[in-house]
Amino acid sequence: MRLLLDTHIFLWAVAGSPLLKPPARHIIESADAVYVSAASIWEIAIKARLGKIEADPQELANAIEASGFLELPVKASHAAGVAQLALHHNDPFDRLLIAQALAEPLKLLTVDEMLAKYSDLVLLV
Repeated sequence: MRLLLDTHIFLWAVAGSPLLKPPARHIIESADAVYVSAASIWEIAIKARLGKIEADPQELANAIEASGFLELPVKASHAAGVAQLALHHNDPFDRLLIAQALAEPLKLLTVDEMLAKYSDLVLLV
């Protein structure tokens, strides 16, 4: 299975957070490939600058490879795919992650129940 981590899942995984429950850890560890979107680093950078989270975006960008994950760049086709999505979710970062999952295709691992409305590619944990 090829997996795309939602931003929260990525943050919890690299921090070793107990918020990342054992079933989610197992899915990550058993995946053939685990991707982190450049959009997640962008989201972290914006939220850190606004004071919504405490995080170093550059450190987290470096943590992608250090964690054994793969970086998923944002392609024009991903961005264009957002226009085809129903309006189940208003968060632009989550909408881009869904568009990436659909285009690649990848399973999107998330805790956000709203994202499951988009596709069976969404894995809720």
